[in-house]
Amino acid sequence: MYPENYAYTKEHEWVSVEDGVGTIGITDHAQKELGDIVYVDLPKLGMALTSHATFGSVESVKAVSDIYSPISGEVLEVNTLLATAPEKLNEDPHGEAWLVKVKLSAPDEVKSLMSAADYLKYIGE
Repeated sequence: MYPENYAYTKEHEWVSVEDGVGTIGITDHAQKELGDIVYVDLPKLGMALTSHATFGSVESVKAVSDIYSPISGEVLEVNTLLATAPEKLNEDPHGEAWLVKVKLSAPDEVKSLMSAADYLKYIGE
C-alpha cells in the first residue's frame, strides 16, 4: 500500500524522486484521517517550496489540513485534475492524485525522510 520507493514525512506527505524532480502527495493514512475530500488548494507554477513549510491545503467534510513540503524546490507542475475532482485523493493518493512536481534545490533533503517501513511503524500499522 505504501510504495517502497517513496519517502515519507511525519506530517503524512510523500515524495518520489526521479531525475531531480520530486512528485509530492499525501499518504493513504492522511486521506483516511481526513475523510471525504472536497477541495484542494495548491501553489502556483514557479513557486519556491521550502522543506517542512506549508504550500497548500486539503479540505474535507471534517476539517482543513495544511500540506507541508517534504523537500525544497520550484513547482514545475500542479495536478489540475484535483481542481475538478478532489475526491481522487481519497481514491488514489499514492498515484493519480499526486499534488505537485518540484525541481529539487537540495536533493539530500530526501535522506532525512522516512522509508515506507519507518512510516508504517510511525502510524502504527
